[in-house]
Amino acid sequence: MNSQSSREHSGHRPSVWRVRARRALAACAVGVMAAGGLVALSGTAHAASTLGEAAAERGRYFGTAVAANHLGESDYTGTLNREFNSVTPENEMKWDALEPSRGNFTFGNADRIVDHAQSRGMDVRGHTLVWHSQLPGWVSGLGTNDLRSAMNNHITRVMQHWSGEIHSWDVVNEAFQDGNSGARRSSPFQDRLGNGFIEEAFRTARAADPNAKLCYNDYNTDGINAKSNAVYNMVRDFTQRGVPIDCVGFQSHFNAQSPVPSDFQQNLQRFADLGVDVQITELDIEGSGTAQANNYRNVVNACLAVSRCTGITVWGVTDKYSWRSGGTPLLFDGNYNKKPAYDAVLTALGGSGGEDPGPGPGPGACSVTYEQTDRWGDRFNGRVTVRAGSSAISTWSVNVTVRSPQKISATWNGSPTWDSSGNVMTMRPSGNGSVQAGGSTSFGFTVMANGEWSPPALGSCTAG
Repeated sequence: MNSQSSREHSGHRPSVWRVRARRALAACAVGVMAAGGLVALSGTAHAASTLGEAAAERGRYFGTAVAANHLGESDYTGTLNREFNSVTPENEMKWDALEPSRGNFTFGNADRIVDHAQSRGMDVRGHTLVWHSQLPGWVSGLGTNDLRSAMNNHITRVMQHWSGEIHSWDVVNEAFQDGNSGARRSSPFQDRLGNGFIEEAFRTARAADPNAKLCYNDYNTDGINAKSNAVYNMVRDFTQRGVPIDCVGFQSHFNAQSPVPSDFQQNLQRFADLGVDVQITELDIEGSGTAQANNYRNVVNACLAVSRCTGITVWGVTDKYSWRSGGTPLLFDGNYNKKPAYDAVLTALGGSGGEDPGPGPGPGACSVTYEQTDRWGDRFNGRVTVRAGSSAISTWSVNVTVRSPQKISATWNGSPTWDSSGNVMTMRPSGNGSVQAGGSTSFGFTVMANGEWSPPALGSCTAG
C-alpha cells in the first residue's frame, strides 16, 4: 500500500495561493513592500536591502535551490525567507523522488517546498521532468512503447499536480554531450525514442499546464561553443516550427579553471533573440574574496544587460549544504554570514547593504514590519514589529486589515479594537506603550484563513 496523502492520490492541487498572495500584495497601500515574507512600511524611497527585493526592482527574480530537509532549521529558513523571491527544489521534483515505482507518486517533500514558497509569496521553478540521471531503475528497463507512455504520463501527472503553481519547468535537462561534437547524450530516452523525445516532452508539457513556462536546461553552455551551438540550433528549430518552448536555462557552475566566459552576455543575447526567455538556473562559483565577488558581479551584469534574462537562481542557500561545499561557491558561508560575493551581487542589482528593510522613521515617528511566523491547516500567525525613530515615543497604534473571509481569532501583546466589518483591527499597547529611540516592540495575532491565505495589509504606524 502506498503511503501517499489524499492530496497526492488526487494528483492535483488547488492553484490559488500564489495568485491570491500576489493580488494582496498589489492591493496594499502605497509604501508597503514584500521582501521574502517581510512587509515594511516607510514613507521614503530607499535602495533595496535584500537580493529578492533588489532583483524585483529590476524586473527579475533572485532565487535559490531549496532542500526540504533543511526547512526546519531557523538559520536556513530565516535566510531563505529574507533574501529570495523564487525557489527551485534541489532534488525533490526529480523522477526518482516523485515516481519511485511506476504509477505511484510521492509528492510530500516537494509539496512542503511549494507550500513554504507560496506562504511567502515566492515563485517556484520546477526541476526537472525528463533527465537521464536520478531515474528509478524501472524506467531504464522499459521498452520503446512503454518508455514513451511512461515519460508522457510522468510529465502529465507531475505538472497537473501543481497546475498553475509552478512559474517555469525544466522540461528536459542535460540532453547534449560535453565536448566538441554537439551530439545528443546517450540516455534511455535518446537511445529508445530518438531525437524526437525532446519535442514530444515539450508538447506533452504544454498540454499538461498551458500557463507554465517551459524551459530546456543544461550546463557548460554559458559561452558560445559546440554544445551551446547544438542547443541554439535546437531552440531555433523549435521556435520556427512552433514547438512550445518559452525559455532556456543556463546552469552556470563556475570555478577558477572555468570562470565566467567573456562571451556570456553575447550568448544569452543570441538565445533571447530567438524569442525565448533566458534564465540562470543553478549558479554557483567556487572561490572566495574579491575574485569570487567579481565573477558573481559579471554574471549579474550580463543578465541585467539582456532584457529577456528574467532571473537568477543560486544553487543553494549556504556553503555548508552546497554540493560543492569544498569550493565555498555560494553567497553565504557555512555560518550564514554574507560574503563579499553577496555584497557584489546586491550592489550590481542596485541594492544597498544593511539589515533593516529600509531607512528608519524620523524623530517622534515609528514604522512597522510584518512577518508570518507559523501556519497550520486552517490558520496562520502573524507578528508586527513596531520600531521607534530617532527619538523615543510614548505610545503607538497600527491598523491591520485582513481580507474577507479571513478573521482574526486571537491576539497578544496589545489591546485591539475592530471596525464594523470585523476586518480592520486597530492595535494599541495594552499597558505602557513607550519605546526608546531606535527600539522596538511587537504584537501578534492568529488569522483564520477560511481558504484565503493572503498576508494582511498594514496601515501606517501612528506615534504619540
